[in-house]
Amino acid sequence: MCAVRMHEDELDIDVSVVGRLIAGRFPRWAGLPLRRLESSGTENAIFRLGADKIVRLPRHPRAVEGITHELRWLPRLASGLPTAAPEPLGRGEPGEDFPWPWAVYSWLDGRNPVPGTLEAPRLLAEDLGAYVTALRRIDAAEGPLGYRGVPLATRDRFMREALAQLAGRVDTAAVTDLWEQALRAPEYAGPPVWAHGDLMAGNLLVRDGRLTAVIDYGTVGVGDPAVDLISAWCVLPAEVRGAFRESVGADDAEWARGRGWALSIAVIALPYYWDTNPPVAENSRHVIKEILAESR
Repeated sequence: MCAVRMHEDELDIDVSVVGRLIAGRFPRWAGLPLRRLESSGTENAIFRLGADKIVRLPRHPRAVEGITHELRWLPRLASGLPTAAPEPLGRGEPGEDFPWPWAVYSWLDGRNPVPGTLEAPRLLAEDLGAYVTALRRIDAAEGPLGYRGVPLATRDRFMREALAQLAGRVDTAAVTDLWEQALRAPEYAGPPVWAHGDLMAGNLLVRDGRLTAVIDYGTVGVGDPAVDLISAWCVLPAEVRGAFRESVGADDAEWARGRGWALSIAVIALPYYWDTNPPVAENSRHVIKEILAESR
């Protein structure tokens, strides 16, 4: 888990700061126990408030929009999902101690799945497929363009820059070849549909091997939904990827774009978080390894 500084413009957020924010904005909760949770998340600091609430605060300026975006769209989506989602309980305003909006949500029990040690991989694959399918069926009219609902080609420059930084640390020639294969996949030509945009292990909660909740809707939006296939390589083992793909109904082009999204997210994150966020870096290496193995 990670509680170190990952971004040059990241704020130091401690219990005393959050306690003052709570007391000022939600005095009825001021006496509840408050503690910071260890997390590999890169965008928000997470604090547990009492037994049934959490507080999420942006760690840096680029994370601010995710909080406001989530507060707007999550209530619209939650009722159509087969798994639990955080319930927004209150919006915090900027104050003397903290310059940006923040939020209080309901606490959800569960733990993050750990790739390679899943209790029931096939059941989790089916649960993920059911979640993705349900999200895609929600009316996308007036939905915002997804942060990752865009063509893969928009990431090409960032991929090339990251690969240059990873020379000697990963098989950049093989990864480049796989990336160029993904870029050749036909672009999405269907109507915009909803996608979560970040179905990594850190945003999934499981109990007894089953998916019980999906969290962090800061990247949710409409567009090409192929990005929501990334769990196939970020979380699931090879032997159940076919079950996940079948449950979602992904054709060859969508599957190729999904794999390209998984690869690009891993590669771009790896040099940035190599030293500052070991869990994210390890998951990135895991994804790259899985995709390389699959290609062989």
